[in-house]
Amino acid sequence: MLQTGFNHWKTLYDVQQLLKHFGIFVYVGKRLWDIELMAIELDNLYKADAIDKQVFLSAKLVLTREHRIEEQYEAAKDI
Repeated sequence: MLQTGFNHWKTLYDVQQLLKHFGIFVYVGKRLWDIELMAIELDNLYKADAIDKQVFLSAKLVLTREHRIEEQYEAAKDI
């Protein structure tokens, strides 16, 4: 299990590296969809006890923030 000592998730890139550690590479082609798929993969890693709660929550916060930013960007683009 990947534990808190390996925990410095601050950017989307950091979360990508976390997923890469488990052999998970996400590229759908649209950033918003990539973030959503990364969140699903992160949920699966947590449910499988591959990562501890602190790692999960930290990475999930990053994904939530990035998702919100991307939604705002998409909305501004439509104006």
